[in-house]
Amino acid sequence: MAESSEPPVVLLHRPPSLTFMDEILTREFRTLITDTSSSESLPSFFPRHASSARAFVISGRLPVTDELLSHLPSLQILVCTSVGIDHIDLAACKRRGIVITNAGNAFSDDVADCAVGLLISVLRRIPAADRYVRSGNWAKFGDFQLGSKVSGKRVGIVGLGSIGSFVAKRLESFGCVISYNSRSQKQSSPYRYYSDILSLAENNDVLVLCCSLTDETHHIVNREVMELLGKDGVVINVGRGKLIDEKEMVKCLVDGVIGGAGLDVFENEPAVPQELFGLDNVVLSPHFAVATPGSLDNVAQIALANLKAFFSNRPLLSPVQLD
Repeated sequence: MAESSEPPVVLLHRPPSLTFMDEILTREFRTLITDTSSSESLPSFFPRHASSARAFVISGRLPVTDELLSHLPSLQILVCTSVGIDHIDLAACKRRGIVITNAGNAFSDDVADCAVGLLISVLRRIPAADRYVRSGNWAKFGDFQLGSKVSGKRVGIVGLGSIGSFVAKRLESFGCVISYNSRSQKQSSPYRYYSDILSLAENNDVLVLCCSLTDETHHIVNREVMELLGKDGVVINVGRGKLIDEKEMVKCLVDGVIGGAGLDVFENEPAVPQELFGLDNVVLSPHFAVATPGSLDNVAQIALANLKAFFSNRPLLSPVQLD
């Protein structure tokens, strides 16, 4: 780091439970910590305590608006501990000359593992079978209903980035046939490319959503997509809740338009549609695909590396391109 009389000021905002960044940052920087449970609003806190902060580390999904940024006049870098940045006003950051970094590949392995786990759980009905045994219904009513074979399924991946590629490699081991839709065709990819999601849905048994949320991908999975996927089709979402038209998905699941869903993310978290709770062909998880000690350590190290690079005028490790 560049020589200075004292360490740079770094602002950290996080939920009360996510303290994994605290010690790492305070060893290197003068760290100002705020959390989501604070009684003092950020527009009040920032001018009094953080006006000189050049770096802002965001652990969680704080909406970063132009109005919020106006209270941080010295800010030059936003360091996000998430991969997705749909909670940030990118145009405002670009206009203010603020650079952004994200978590890079820190979560890719764990999110891919979760996606595959959700798929297996839905197809083989593992959570429903567990409830069947625990409730005593096995002894009362005998054998549980059949599940569906995982091996050999045609799986369409929406977003063949780091996470999508890791999902593909894992499912290849099951003998699944992989294809994908992405912003552009990956020339080095061995998988079949579909230029639109309708064709992808029509030619697959499963859709796994791994893409980022943008204006173009908002509700990319709508009723038409689910109808093309078919009555035995399964949707797995480890991306963002708003990738799916949730109201239409609920109708499709209830009416048997599709066969099942494995969901780690939802449109209005932590609210989850009540209709899903009684469906045995749906597996739900509380946006925890990234939540392992290994992932949290990875993202802490990436955030620290980005901060050190920034204050030393070296290339950032995981910069976000502001088009």
